[in-house]
Amino acid sequence: MTSMVDCSLLMPVLNEEGHIRSSIEAMRSQRFPGSLEFIVVDGCSTDRTRALLTELQASEPRLRVFENPRGSTASGLNVALREARGRWVARIDAHAVFPADYAALGVERLRRGGTRWVSGPSIARGAGRVSRAVSLALRTPLGTGGSRKWATERDVERGEYELDAGVFAGVWERSTLLEYGGWDEDWERNQDSEIAGRFLARDEPLICIPAMAAEYVPRDSLRSLWRQYYEYGIYREKTARRHPHTMRRSHLLAPALVTTCFAALLGPKRLRPMARAGAGVYTLTIAAAGARASLDAERRSDAALVPAVLVVMHLAHGSGALRGALRHGPPLAAIARALGLGRLARRFGPSDRELRVNAPSLSGGVERTPASVPERQPADAVAF
Repeated sequence: MTSMVDCSLLMPVLNEEGHIRSSIEAMRSQRFPGSLEFIVVDGCSTDRTRALLTELQASEPRLRVFENPRGSTASGLNVALREARGRWVARIDAHAVFPADYAALGVERLRRGGTRWVSGPSIARGAGRVSRAVSLALRTPLGTGGSRKWATERDVERGEYELDAGVFAGVWERSTLLEYGGWDEDWERNQDSEIAGRFLARDEPLICIPAMAAEYVPRDSLRSLWRQYYEYGIYREKTARRHPHTMRRSHLLAPALVTTCFAALLGPKRLRPMARAGAGVYTLTIAAAGARASLDAERRSDAALVPAVLVVMHLAHGSGALRGALRHGPPLAAIARALGLGRLARRFGPSDRELRVNAPSLSGGVERTPASVPERQPADAVAF
């Protein structure tokens, strides 16, 4: 395909009438040494999002708008990738604020070689009280769970580093994403981690550049936070089943916590004292995290919510993980690999059928496209 622009910015949206103008303006503010196009894919919004996009097109010839009848983020990204005319593509999230040189820094790093996926970390910046507490929680190890995709303002001056499957958006050469089959539309959540698993299966380094950090606004209610992390837990397990190498040992802690709490309340009498002791240790740990968070908080009331936020995040993610194991089957190979049982992990590895990528929005209606990469064989041990 002949490139008509240098870089395409891809943004799936759904019911974003309150943010769409600022999102397009953020795209327009990108400083890039070449031509850009802005591809927005609407997932059948029921508010005024589409009307506002039509209005914005009148004053911005680089803006191209397409429909996403399937409605999911993954299908929207595939529609955008299918229609992109740039050699380079950059994913932009409507609810995040990306730096003005995001695409330029990503493309410059790709040109230097040594990687085919470049992204920046995410900096959580709260708006309301719960959202601010979530931001504080995401500055603690208990909040990030060992993921390196989270950063703070102090990290922006750091040098680049490699990521595991915990990634946030990214910049790629369009042909690379096509080679990998696009985003899998069976993943309503965690779709970036799933495709990252395919890259990692071929030992492709995922490079994170702190200067590309984007500001992310967390959910502002405990109910929406629970729903978000519950869904993450479900699809985290599904990703681990397909890509065992994407599971960290820390991923086992949240479902273990849920199991411990259940045992403390309803388990056999012999197990209850031990389970309650474990729950007590967890409670003290969460309280200590809240105390440490108060050192970074501008408002004491925000820090006071951090323990509750962490409990919601952990229990929701753990409950979702257990639900995902029931729905998709337990990720036995991933668990074995995380525990350093390499031989057992190879026995429970995914089948060829499980490795097939579903990307009909990219392939023009073909339901299944074969995954272009084999699963990496697990090592005998894995670092924590």
